[in-house]
Amino acid sequence: MKVATSEEMRNIDKKTIEGYRIPASVLMERAGLSVAGRIKELFEKKKVIVLSGGGNNGGDGLVAARNLYNWGWNVKVLLMLKEDKLSPDCLAQYRIAKQLGVPIEFRTTLNEKDLHSAIVVDALLGTGINKPVTSPMSDMITFLNKSDVQVISVDIPSGISSDNGQVMGEAVRADYTVTFGLPKIGHLLFPGAEYTGNLFIEDIGFPEDLLKSEMLMTRTIEKNDARILIPERTGYSHKGDYGHVLVVAGSRGKTGAALMAAKSCLRSGAGMVTIGVPETLADIFQARVTEEMVLPLPDDGNGMLSFDALKEILKFASEKIDVAALGPGIGISEDTRKMMAGLVQTSSVPLVIDADGINSLQGSKDILKKAKSPVIITPHIGEMARLMQKPPPHPPLSKGGRRGGNYSDLRTLIEKDRINIAIKFSKETGSYLVLKGAPTVISEPDGRVFINTTGNPGMATAGSGDVLTGMIAAFIGQGLNPLDSSVLGTYMHGLAGDLAASEKGLYSLIATDIIDKIPDAFSSIKNK
Repeated sequence: MKVATSEEMRNIDKKTIEGYRIPASVLMERAGLSVAGRIKELFEKKKVIVLSGGGNNGGDGLVAARNLYNWGWNVKVLLMLKEDKLSPDCLAQYRIAKQLGVPIEFRTTLNEKDLHSAIVVDALLGTGINKPVTSPMSDMITFLNKSDVQVISVDIPSGISSDNGQVMGEAVRADYTVTFGLPKIGHLLFPGAEYTGNLFIEDIGFPEDLLKSEMLMTRTIEKNDARILIPERTGYSHKGDYGHVLVVAGSRGKTGAALMAAKSCLRSGAGMVTIGVPETLADIFQARVTEEMVLPLPDDGNGMLSFDALKEILKFASEKIDVAALGPGIGISEDTRKMMAGLVQTSSVPLVIDADGINSLQGSKDILKKAKSPVIITPHIGEMARLMQKPPPHPPLSKGGRRGGNYSDLRTLIEKDRINIAIKFSKETGSYLVLKGAPTVISEPDGRVFINTTGNPGMATAGSGDVLTGMIAAFIGQGLNPLDSSVLGTYMHGLAGDLAASEKGLYSLIATDIIDKIPDAFSSIKNK
């Protein structure tokens, strides 16, 4: 499903009204009626308090109030602004509601009597907010949030930015939100997703071609998207038809990362997997693998890959494989930094780069512009901040590499604006970005962005990212392009995590549980 920013939704509104000659009053009528209908569906008949601002969101609230009142509900409207301050459409709805006899008070405060045994409709601000909420509205919202009443927000909880999900000073914590036409980015990104509660998306008459326009660059990943992308298996085929993946991973003390990436790759359908590991650890890996093959690579004598591994990886890639997954558990050193830079610039096969592979590129994101083959980067927020940092004065000596004063600022910036950061990064570097988090966001060089809809907090555990790396690489090996592989891999990874959490719970979930549930994830997608 497409997802809209506030500006995109305003444009859809404008084109509907001006281009299709559907009056704004008709859209407002249908919006308010859909809110009233949801309330009637969700609750037994009881007292309703409608908090209305003076704009179109307040007009929607007045329509909802009028319809509920007409159906025999006990309704009262609290209008934040006086009659002469209302927008034209809101004013028209106020006069209709008043004529019908709906109780309306001009008031900027709430009290316990208002809220006793009531449900509240939040129609204060809507999607157009671009500055922090201040008193007296912020005081009203604070009072509301401290109560235990059920709240239904109109379009988006008041005080939540529809473009990035941030709280603008103070915001309503809704139990339900009824939005119109399309979900907004602020419904899906945290903290907005938490404030939104259960989201309903209502059809109020926007033309379908506007809602599906290619000009809308953001969309969610849904089950049917994944079903369509899963590679088919023909009756007459062999392992070579499903790709050979090289997983370059592991170092002394971090062998598990390599093994989890490789196993998830096989579970996701790869025909063959070879693990490229430091040669001094090859016997350890050989003793632990069954289906995977092991490629010993030159190391520095301390259980980490040396720069000499670059030549061996490139030779193997040119002769044997379809895609390489790089980075889980390789550690960070001057050699890994030079090796990763060399691989990005010279690899003849697509690369999926994660974990220490990303950390080894700290401050060197511009090197991605020089990539010979497609590159998929799969950072969490910390790795993304390190990648975007200014180049360090000398190589980082340990994982983290937080030298340079802008690390914390970058983390904060990414957290607050992950969609736009992702778009800018992919456009500037020409790479595909899988920015892990809640939710994971996927961007590509042409500006399209995908928001994942699977996954849970239990997946915030060591090794979960290694599993995702293997899954994405597996789909590239099976012939999907980098974007489709990223979209499918991310969705299936989250789905496997959801299935695992349903059995293990959020607290006890570990990465190998996710791997174990990959087969069930495929089954649940393929079985309509």
